Amino acid sequence: MRRRVVVTGVGLVSPLGVGTEPTWQALREGRSGVGPITAFDATAFACRIAAEVKGFEPERWVERKEIKKMGRFIHFAIAASDIALSSAELEVTADNAERVGVFIGSGVGGFEVIEREFEVLLGHGPKRLSPFFIPATVVNLAAGQVSIRVGAKGPNSATATACTTGAHAIGDSYRIIQHGDADAMVCGGAEAPVCRLGIGGFAAMRALSTRNDEPERASRPWDKNRDGFVVGEGAGVLILEELESALRRGAPIVAEIVGYGMSGDAYHITAPSEDGDGARRVMQNALRDAGLEPAAIDYVNAHGTSTEVGDRIETQALKKCFGEHAYKLAVSSTKSMSGHLLGGAGGFEAGVTVLAIRDQIAPPTINYEVPDPECDLDWVPNQARAMRIECALSNSFGFGGTNGCLIFRRYTG
Repeated sequence: MRRRVVVTGVGLVSPLGVGTEPTWQALREGRSGVGPITAFDATAFACRIAAEVKGFEPERWVERKEIKKMGRFIHFAIAASDIALSSAELEVTADNAERVGVFIGSGVGGFEVIEREFEVLLGHGPKRLSPFFIPATVVNLAAGQVSIRVGAKGPNSATATACTTGAHAIGDSYRIIQHGDADAMVCGGAEAPVCRLGIGGFAAMRALSTRNDEPERASRPWDKNRDGFVVGEGAGVLILEELESALRRGAPIVAEIVGYGMSGDAYHITAPSEDGDGARRVMQNALRDAGLEPAAIDYVNAHGTSTEVGDRIETQALKKCFGEHAYKLAVSSTKSMSGHLLGGAGGFEAGVTVLAIRDQIAPPTINYEVPDPECDLDWVPNQARAMRIECALSNSFGFGGTNGCLIFRRYTG
């Protein structure tokens, strides 16, 4: 018999706020976190907007002398983990350390550190490279640093599956607990891609919105006038715990995680398969894992990137998976407000999905102004909605055709 797993903590660091509750309040109010890029001079770039984390002070979580030894994505991961652990009221001690693990991934890791150190190499030669260059950039150091700092000695891992990273980290942690290899996992994703290489690279693919004069209106999933996604940064971390362990310590249970699905498109390096087959299968796999019928799902936090092709194909996949029930679903893309956190998106959006269940509120899809006839579901347009949410699903799809889907349920005992 598989062990039941619950969510006891949520930690969010996002363009909408540093902290879970400030972020959630901004989402409920339909505020955008997108603005002109401030991290560097973007004058020469086709895309000059991003969803940056504002007012983040790494010294609140990291010793000042250690800050430059870590990439910004690690700072975000440490902060989000601390917030999540605090909300879960979970302390790692000598008694439980070997049963608490960390599984935090990133899509690209320390992009801005790579950019900076390459300039040092070109300008001053290899002897001037920082000895912390590699540990500041590699993906698994977010999990490594969190593990070291809190003393978690259980399973320690990371995944780098592009925009599905955070969802895979949470889903794999769910299975680690189910199979008895840990009693609690600190899991999710973190990303800090707002640098010249990051913005320039995605712009070269013509994937980004160039609505530079109206940044707050740039991310508009399913709107007919969408023109690409907006790069975001931040982290989303959940605390997952085995149910009996959580009950024994009187943990605040926010929701239960009941399903996890994975699939591969086997189609293209960046584009989803035209028929939405991979997205359909990953949702069906998650429903099968949860033992739920499609009609059990009330709310979907969609991948919804605001790209012409991606939004249309996800709409098709939802219809194929849910049939007529697709038209009864509340479906929203919080990327309309947060931008696309890439490897951090799955963790962030899983956290948002859990909060939607907690407060029985579906966050909106903002900037939905001109309906696209090919995207004709209920996108919770422009205003949050109080509604019954017993079960909710969170989608993540990544480059290379890697897909992840998580299902959460309201915990009632």
